Amino acid sequence: MKLAGVLIVAISAAPAFAQYAGPAILSRGDGPAGMAGPQVDFRPFVDVAGSYSTGLEGVSANTQENPGNMSSSGAQITAGVSGMHTWRHMQIGLNYNASFSHYFKDSFYDSSNQSLLFSVTRQLTRHATFSLRENAGMYSRNPSPTGLSQTVPFDPSTIYTPNTDFYDNRTIFESTQADFRLQKSTRLSFDLGGNSNLTRRRSTALYGVGGVGARGDVQYRLSSRSTIGADYSYTHYAYRGIFSASDIHTAAGTYSVRMTRSLEFSGSGGFSRMETKMVQNIPINPVIAILLGISQGVVIVHSITYDPYISARLSRTFSRGVAFLAGGHSTTPGNGLFLTSTATTGAAGYTYTGIRRWSFSAQTSYSHAKSVANILGYYSTISGTLSASRQIGHYVHVVASFSARQYESPDFSGYNRLTCDARLGLGFAPGDIPLRIW
Repeated sequence: MKLAGVLIVAISAAPAFAQYAGPAILSRGDGPAGMAGPQVDFRPFVDVAGSYSTGLEGVSANTQENPGNMSSSGAQITAGVSGMHTWRHMQIGLNYNASFSHYFKDSFYDSSNQSLLFSVTRQLTRHATFSLRENAGMYSRNPSPTGLSQTVPFDPSTIYTPNTDFYDNRTIFESTQADFRLQKSTRLSFDLGGNSNLTRRRSTALYGVGGVGARGDVQYRLSSRSTIGADYSYTHYAYRGIFSASDIHTAAGTYSVRMTRSLEFSGSGGFSRMETKMVQNIPINPVIAILLGISQGVVIVHSITYDPYISARLSRTFSRGVAFLAGGHSTTPGNGLFLTSTATTGAAGYTYTGIRRWSFSAQTSYSHAKSVANILGYYSTISGTLSASRQIGHYVHVVASFSARQYESPDFSGYNRLTCDARLGLGFAPGDIPLRIW
């Protein structure tokens, strides 16, 4: 068994079959090049765990007209499958899991959750490839942001995921990216792509959103270690439940460099032009209000703003794991409570899979956003997750995880809230490699 490759495999920095072998290009969604390796067998798993959660809150208020904030023990069962397979002209990567959670104190918060990361890359000609990437799921309890996956050839942070939702509310989302990549020569390559995303929330008090976009870039490999380029993208967001839409144009320069065999940097920087339209209520002059019998009127607000765009990732691969540090500033569709927002984000993580018994993952993320649409104000989220598993018998593993999330806002006191989730149980999976539960 090619164990070292299996331990760190799965994110291929370049198209699976193209000739480009330089550092990963983050603006194209590539993961660290040093994690490329042989295929990972598709591996199913199931685990049963006890849980304890704090800060449970639905879209409602208690008898004191304050947001709910409940704690409860519970039980959870999770099953899934992950892996990657490569054929002569095609590669498929998959990471899927489904879970059901029951809370002993209040079954109102019981939920079923699913998440899917999927990719397929097809070689069309010697110099051209087509790739399709999918990120989809449904949840009630806001999940922790996904770090670098070991079985899909892209960085999940570069594809839209609604991971700053405030309420424990049923949310369904999907995000799709399709790209055609042409390796014109050893140094020069082009990429043309499109994307779509859709988010729906059960509560009518929260807003859904749909988005479509297109992008293109040109990259030139300066040397065996560095690549420079430029890219342009357009995104349109339209909201459900309120008249509001945003159009974002972004132009940026890109640079990627492999500093050592295992240390790599990729980033881009430029500007975004954001055009937003929305309906807004305004107070009516008292004289007019008396005459017409109304207190408010409705106007359509149209604004155009310019904002910097930054995206960067520093990664280090090891024989049995990977560490990364990422950050950026961009425009997001908000979280259902706040609409179009500009957000400064940061993330760091480390995953380790031992030769025999242990696997370990640590992830943390930060988002500080400014809502520029329906409600003006600042809101932020900081979260962290620790996960570990240890093989204790043939196909049997002890699994444990702890995550915490802090919601903060200097403008809205009710938004300040801490949530925590802890799990401890047993997992079952075939194979001799320690079980990865993230």
